[in-house]
Amino acid sequence: MSAADPFATLSRVRRAPHRGNPTVALLGAAIAAVAISGGCRSHESSAAPVSSSKGLTTAELQDPAECSGCHAQHFAQWSGSMHAYASDDPLYIAMNTRAQRETNGAIGGFCAQCHAPVALRLGTTTTGLDLADASAAQHGVTCYFCHSVDAVNGVSDDPLHLASDGVLRADIADPVATTAHASAYSALHDQQQAGSAALCGACHDVTIANGQVPIEQTFAEWKTTIYAVDTPQALLACSGCHMPGTQGTAASPPNVVPIRTVHDHSVPGVDLALIPFPEQDAQASLVQTSLDPVVTATLCVQPPDAGDSVSITLDDAFVGHAWPTGAVHDRRAWVEVVATAGEQTVFTSGVVPNDQTSVETIGDPNLWLLKETLLDGNGNPVLFMWQATTVQPHALPPAVTNDPTDPRYPHSVTRSYPVPGGADDVKMRVRILPVAVEVVQSLIESGDLDASYLAKIGALTLSGTELEWSLAVNGYGCVP
Repeated sequence: MSAADPFATLSRVRRAPHRGNPTVALLGAAIAAVAISGGCRSHESSAAPVSSSKGLTTAELQDPAECSGCHAQHFAQWSGSMHAYASDDPLYIAMNTRAQRETNGAIGGFCAQCHAPVALRLGTTTTGLDLADASAAQHGVTCYFCHSVDAVNGVSDDPLHLASDGVLRADIADPVATTAHASAYSALHDQQQAGSAALCGACHDVTIANGQVPIEQTFAEWKTTIYAVDTPQALLACSGCHMPGTQGTAASPPNVVPIRTVHDHSVPGVDLALIPFPEQDAQASLVQTSLDPVVTATLCVQPPDAGDSVSITLDDAFVGHAWPTGAVHDRRAWVEVVATAGEQTVFTSGVVPNDQTSVETIGDPNLWLLKETLLDGNGNPVLFMWQATTVQPHALPPAVTNDPTDPRYPHSVTRSYPVPGGADDVKMRVRILPVAVEVVQSLIESGDLDASYLAKIGALTLSGTELEWSLAVNGYGCVP
């Protein structure tokens, strides 16, 4: 194996089984110190547990189906989430299969540590390739995995430590005694505590080559933003957006359990299941609802003698990280622009004929593309993280300060478009493919993914960016 192989030294992450919709008002908060949840600080949480008179066995606690009897609503939400889907996703399976082959097995459990963390810790799998033979209780990111965490011993690549004491942890300060399991309050699970971001973030920052190449940086991005301020009035941790709270009961029966704030376990982001899966319609609706407001857009049109007469500004100030984020190397987000004069289309950019055509193949010199480019040791673009040695990010920056005199204050990006002769109508929108066409095609070509999945991917539109300027209605200037 060559020294340039990013997986030549993966021992750090091949752990033994025993280890383991923001409010606009927050923009007035002071800038966070980057040190919040930063560095390699260990985050821990301990509280005296409320014991049970009869506990479920460890194996039963590890089975999400056992949780459904008392936590039916939370179980239903989780069952349709990408957490539940993580190890059943055919794209993940195909990528992991190819990664094992192309790295001669050196990648080991790197992917499975986040996609099937309980199975990996129990030794049911060492690579994640044999999960079809594993119990369904060990698929995905389970209830037990999240609610057993008692410490976060790093900032990336799943450094979560699972307690073995049979205590399930949450943000409830006064849990009710149950005959199922012992319960305890945990600051790591409390979205009112800054350290809670580490519980989510440490799996959503991914690095390779012994931490030298950052592949996913959602947690690192959040730590630089105004939402990471450690004050009750300003803090907005990951679960604050992705697990909103409502009034209800944490368990049944309701005549025993008090009404309190409980949190949605659907955890919508941008990805959607490509196979039949529970709660698909609900999850798709939540994903669309969460996406719609994340980017604000302004469309400006000037007289044709003003040079590049059309300009677009995008801003993701109301998001606690860059956008897009997560597996940005797999995603493709872009701006679509269509300008007409009379009945004639005089300019287009970012228009693809269908969801099975890569936006990068349409030969568009004006394309505004938001993605992360992976490069190999020779500086050539590659598609998959195990092939990469460097990363070129290209995303909308998050808001890191509310002080307009601070040089870091600008968090919007503007692009101009040449529209010869002008136009009397211009439409725009921002679109995103959770997984790029070329990624899916490459997995099909390598024989790791069935060709039918190409037709199952589809671009989403951020409705908050769907704007139309009309000369007759708006005159020269900007909308909205």
